[in-house]
Amino acid sequence: MIVKLVEVVPRKEAQTLGTLPEIKYSLREIFVNSDQVVCLRADDVVKQHLREGKMPDLDQSQNFTRIHMNRGNSGLDVVVVGSPHTVEEKIFKTQSRLLKG
Repeated sequence: MIVKLVEVVPRKEAQTLGTLPEIKYSLREIFVNSDQVVCLRADDVVKQHLREGKMPDLDQSQNFTRIHMNRGNSGLDVVVVGSPHTVEEKIFKTQSRLLKG
């Protein structure tokens, strides 16, 4: 089942000589195959960056989830908007709703 989520995408800002690049974030839609989801976990680093003002205009109480997906011999991690519980419900309730209908 394909589920639409909102991904948090890091991007590096231009840096001045002798400084580290500043990381800011943008948001974009992502479509995830729920059959490939291996693990969901809270991402506190991105939440801290939200508090520091490095995120687009989001509510300060927003949570983020790192999704680890199967990709054959390796994996792929993406960070999405929402708590692990909310993301889990969205991914797996969609599947159970389809099975009933």
